[in-house]
Amino acid sequence: MYYHVYEMNHAALSPLRAAADATRLYFQHPLNPLTRTPFGRSMAAAAELFERTTRRYGKPEWDIDSISVDGREIPITPTVVWDEPFCKLMHFRKGGNGKRAAQPRVLIVAPMSGHYATLLRGTVKAMLRDHDVYITDWVDARMVPLAEGTFDLDDFIDYLISMFHTVGADAHVMAVCQPSVPVLAAVSLMHKRKDPFLPATMILMGGPIDTRVNPTAVNALAEKRDLKWFSNNVIMPVPFPHPGFMRKVYPGFLQLGGFMNMNLDRHVAAHRDLFLHLIEGDGDSADKHRDFYDEYLAVMDLTAEFYLQTVDTVFIRHALPKGEMEHRGEPVEPQAITDVALMTIEGENDDISGLGQTKAAHDICTGIPAKRQAHYMQPRVGHYGVFNGSRFRAEIVPRITAFIAEHGRSEGRAPARSRTRASGNGAARTQAKRKPARRNASPARKRGNGGQGIDSPA
Repeated sequence: MYYHVYEMNHAALSPLRAAADATRLYFQHPLNPLTRTPFGRSMAAAAELFERTTRRYGKPEWDIDSISVDGREIPITPTVVWDEPFCKLMHFRKGGNGKRAAQPRVLIVAPMSGHYATLLRGTVKAMLRDHDVYITDWVDARMVPLAEGTFDLDDFIDYLISMFHTVGADAHVMAVCQPSVPVLAAVSLMHKRKDPFLPATMILMGGPIDTRVNPTAVNALAEKRDLKWFSNNVIMPVPFPHPGFMRKVYPGFLQLGGFMNMNLDRHVAAHRDLFLHLIEGDGDSADKHRDFYDEYLAVMDLTAEFYLQTVDTVFIRHALPKGEMEHRGEPVEPQAITDVALMTIEGENDDISGLGQTKAAHDICTGIPAKRQAHYMQPRVGHYGVFNGSRFRAEIVPRITAFIAEHGRSEGRAPARSRTRASGNGAARTQAKRKPARRNASPARKRGNGGQGIDSPA
């Protein structure tokens, strides 16, 4: 019901947005004598502010065409190397002339918690200099037809295992926020199965490994409500005419509302400042605001089963740190991991994943030797600063690079050329041939059968 009201309000405001855009263009036209007057600039600023605060923001582009290394521009081509209904695996291929030494392969697992993976554009750029980078590009659930089946936390883990096979053995995985839990679970399962494509290192950043430690407002909400409350109040069917019509989802606009309310004063002040910058003609400051909010306000829906299973597993039952987490009936045993180096990274002022929640991974990964473990707390940054921004580039990335260099194994096996399917019990098996129609596609996809799932409210 709420989703339909949201859609109707958005449609009802369409004529007003068009009028506001026309007003902005009128008062910015160089032949209009009012354009350079305080009145004209105020009208244009008010029109732009109205249009920006009432529009729906689509998925941003990656906009990574090249990187600068030692004064040289190296072309970058984002390429889909693995494709499933709910996720694509992007590889940022480096071009240019001449031979280049092989770089460590790093799979960045973006959070599936409301924002698109492009929120990590800065993370990718920072890692590209010294690494061969892959990233999960999650698909908006409202764009996935019901015929494609369901997607829950167990499927998330299956997808990860299949992606590890695509990226290749002895690669490195970096989980940002919410996927820290499924990444640790996937690595645990692969280690137990003696999977030859086990990653060499695992870097967990600002993730909710144990939300009982230093709980935040996000954690408190889950503690106060049971799963039935979440199911009754935040799960809604996708309205017509979206491709995912009638799929039950946790809408992105609800997630965004929660994020905005946590720091409402800051967001109101930012939009007030945009209005003043536009009046003053401060184009650089206005552009910075547009760039940030074009990304921040672009949100995606999550499947209901993924959201609910995540809330239950991570935030209500704390199944992973208690040793009670299972994947399709198979116990997840992080204490059995011995061959994967572990690094955890936290932000001092993180209000999403409290200080100590990610570090808790060291307490449950007791089989990893101390010399292959590391923890770093970045002073004076919040949740976003753990994986983006100037301090991330200057202080966190060099530590990640050094950790990968120290604990990387050999160059390892090349990326898998086989198609990896999930069998009935969730174990991966490799087929000798891959279907040419879907290169490196994961058979982890299933149709019609699924469990209850949920995502982190972060």
